[in-house]
Amino acid sequence: MTDLAGCCGELVSELTAAWAIAKKDMLIYYIKPNIIVSGMLFPLFMFLAFAVGRPAESSVMIPGLIAITILFSASSIEPVSIPIERRMKTFDRLLSAPISLHAVVLGESLSGFIYSLGIAVVPLVVGLILFPTPITNIAPLIVGIILTSFCFATMGTLFAAYPTESPGDIMSMLNLVRLPLIFISGVFIPLSQIPDAVRFVTYLSPLTYGNDLIHAAFSAETHFHPVVDIAMICVFILIFQFAANRLYKKFNE
Repeated sequence: MTDLAGCCGELVSELTAAWAIAKKDMLIYYIKPNIIVSGMLFPLFMFLAFAVGRPAESSVMIPGLIAITILFSASSIEPVSIPIERRMKTFDRLLSAPISLHAVVLGESLSGFIYSLGIAVVPLVVGLILFPTPITNIAPLIVGIILTSFCFATMGTLFAAYPTESPGDIMSMLNLVRLPLIFISGVFIPLSQIPDAVRFVTYLSPLTYGNDLIHAAFSAETHFHPVVDIAMICVFILIFQFAANRLYKKFNE
């Protein structure tokens, strides 16, 4: 019983530390111009560039807009905040604090996650108000936004492990991954139309499952069963969290 109480107390302490880190990032970095541009305006303009003039229905386009907005917004906080804190030497103090590396990674991921939840509301509201895009099933939408946001927030934390003091260095590497993900994940090209010879690549993208799960809220036609989407996003979250912990430990030994 004592061991259980000790474990619970340690867990609460770690979660409290993670929340404190996330709250600090929210207060400092949410209103930075580069965060706003990369999190909202860039995916919006990219989406419009490919969507204007296409005969796709709004029930297909709006889930895609939500998905890529989550991709960019969730992964934009940590690549900016962590290099700046390395430059100011505050990240070193954070690593030397009496908390585990897991709490640090979780806290940094939570900041991007919460930011992304707020940003994802914008395309959702646009779809509901300006276009005839009714939600047929609210559960996949809520679960899809939450899991996809946390998945890509963790991916941003993973890339931010690279030991640099320049946010541009990390953003450059991150965009080499984010941009291809858009085109292989069924956002603009339905998975059913992707040639069989290269379709296996789409299964390696977490955006594939996030977009498919969000799409299930607007249409009954999805490529995977929602349970498969949820399971795969959770797998990617675990992979990103594990890899991030290993890299932060390696680069800060």
